[in-house]
Amino acid sequence: MINFEKHKNDVWEIKINRPEKANSLSFTMLDELLSIVEKAKGAKGLILTGQGKTFSAGADLSEVKSGLATSPIWEKLSKNLKELNCVTIAALNGTVAGGAFGMILACDIRICVPSSKFFYPVMKMGYLPQPSDPKRLIDLIGPGRAKLLLIAGEKLDARKAYEFGLVDEVVTQKNLTNRAHELLAASLSARSDHVKGVKRLMI
Repeated sequence: MINFEKHKNDVWEIKINRPEKANSLSFTMLDELLSIVEKAKGAKGLILTGQGKTFSAGADLSEVKSGLATSPIWEKLSKNLKELNCVTIAALNGTVAGGAFGMILACDIRICVPSSKFFYPVMKMGYLPQPSDPKRLIDLIGPGRAKLLLIAGEKLDARKAYEFGLVDEVVTQKNLTNRAHELLAASLSARSDHVKGVKRLMI
């Protein structure tokens, strides 16, 4: 359910592939994602995407009662993504909800297709957001707009997400992964220590 491809230019492409369940994430899938990301320290670039019309609906509801929604693995995954020295791109093929926000907020660049929706229903569901998510969200879109998502439970479409600064570009489904690879081109030609230095200056 997690597809992984290592391209010849050392770009790692990770795809969540469970479209029949809206790419919802189970304990097993999160473990697999974390394992790949932990090994990606030598990657020159990383692309995170999904199969079908949804990037990820967040936690698999059938495992929520087993503690999935509050598991520390979500935060560990986003922390490891954030600390990678290569450029990371979330190529969002569709809707992003709940716990899936942690991954995309931890990436350096976010692009999405026009049909994408964004919502983080922690208020309605009765869970706290992942610890680092509110700060990262505020850094991107400001405190007022972050409150619209986390407190008011607003759902953003792709246009509004772009206007807010949550995503950096809206592209067609056909061009999504190609555009992600294009955005990595400059960093692929740079020394790894230079990429690391530029990223650290922008934290």
